[in-house]
Amino acid sequence: MDDAVPEPPPAAEGVPVHDPAAPAPLNVPRTPTGDAGVDAALDRLGDADHLATDGHVEVYEDVHRGLRDALTALDARPGPPVPPTPPGPRS
Repeated sequence: MDDAVPEPPPAAEGVPVHDPAAPAPLNVPRTPTGDAGVDAALDRLGDADHLATDGHVEVYEDVHRGLRDALTALDARPGPPVPPTPPGPRS
């Protein structure tokens, strides 16, 4: 009886070997919001799918900056005109 453990067959040339530590897409769905700036920032999250973990910080900070800018822009937009105050009772 032979107690030797057989070696796994060598990988075929040209066939990629699965590397569990390699970057892989998360395939998280991103639903459009209808706001071009917000949608662009959310689409940028897809760039992290192909980066090593240490590259995610730059993408996340960029997305955060874009979303913060979109919220700041909401404060800068003029709102609807305020209706005039009806005259009150005279004393």
